[in-house]
Amino acid sequence: MSESIGFPIDDYHFKSHSIFEELPKEDQDFVKTVMLLKKYRKGEMIFIEGSYPSGIFYLIEGKIKKYKVDKDGREHIIYICNQGELLGYPALLSEETFSDSAMALENITVGFIPGKKFLELLEKSTVLSSKLLKNLSHEFAVLENNILSIAHKTVRERLALTLLILRDKFKAGDKPNEIVEITLTREDLANILGTAVETLVRFLREFKDDDIIETKGRTIRILKAHKLVEIANL
Repeated sequence: MSESIGFPIDDYHFKSHSIFEELPKEDQDFVKTVMLLKKYRKGEMIFIEGSYPSGIFYLIEGKIKKYKVDKDGREHIIYICNQGELLGYPALLSEETFSDSAMALENITVGFIPGKKFLELLEKSTVLSSKLLKNLSHEFAVLENNILSIAHKTVRERLALTLLILRDKFKAGDKPNEIVEITLTREDLANILGTAVETLVRFLREFKDDDIIETKGRTIRILKAHKLVEIANL
């Protein structure tokens, strides 16, 4: 059974999933009319850093990683997007290129809304414009929290916090009480933490020896979330 962890997990999650859900019916109908369904296979790119947006993306099913690549070719994962989240709208609104890249972590289904149609809806919908402004502010706070955790927490603390965040991402909405299984490559997990794979594996082994997690292949099952809260120093 999945246990309650008792700390504000929303401080580390974007909240764009609520934007379309809470629009007036007329606006929701407009979105459904203009949205184009696209499927991507695991490993396919949704958009690439430095390219110009032609629209925005609504993640219907699956998970996407947003990341940047530094001058040495190292990947730094900024955020894992979950079902119901919007991608790409900050670049569209600012009329700038994408500041990061997005890749499918598994086979996914995405709703694509052409830029002109999205801006048309934004112009006439005060509810949408208000929600986008509020969400942009929240996303800034989430990224700020992530930067602070990298700057001030040890790798061990960051791993504990990251596992808690991913635990919330990977839980099944229809089975909230089941133990959560996190399925990520060790490389991706290390790229979230900003550490070497060898260092990550060492701490995962430590958590496993303390019966905080179980591992099978690349799958991680969290057994004692409250222990991770203590380790993360939250």
